[in-house]
Amino acid sequence: MSNPAQQRPIEILMVEDSPSDAQLTIEALHAAKIVNRLSHMEDGVEALRFLRREGPYADAPRPDLILLDLNLPRKDGREVLDELKRDPDLRVIPVVVLTTSRSEQDVLRSYQLHANCYITKPVDFTQFMEVVKAIEHFWLTIVTLPKEK
Repeated sequence: MSNPAQQRPIEILMVEDSPSDAQLTIEALHAAKIVNRLSHMEDGVEALRFLRREGPYADAPRPDLILLDLNLPRKDGREVLDELKRDPDLRVIPVVVLTTSRSEQDVLRSYQLHANCYITKPVDFTQFMEVVKAIEHFWLTIVTLPKEK
């Protein structure tokens, strides 16, 4: 793409503990024509350390977009979302909740915690790939994302 606004790669943080879902997401994002760099954290504690650039993540790139699963070990996605949106430096980063939960309570709670959108993962491989491509198309080509301060 020769869009001048897209001169640098889009930084994506995926917080996902399922190896198969993570791999499908990676494959779908790599198949895209948009240049992006993906960082992958498998639990909420490490995701927050990454976002805050703590310890081994001191030089971590600031994500332009976060793909967040709700059901994570150590610190679940709801807690991550809550902490992220309470942090004045991180709250502007858009968060796409991408989870298997169809619970109306999870949907409501995610929006109460200021998720930017909530998407239920399809179980079908083809549909899952289409969902990731749709997320990518919307968030990485249509939406103007905030730049780091």
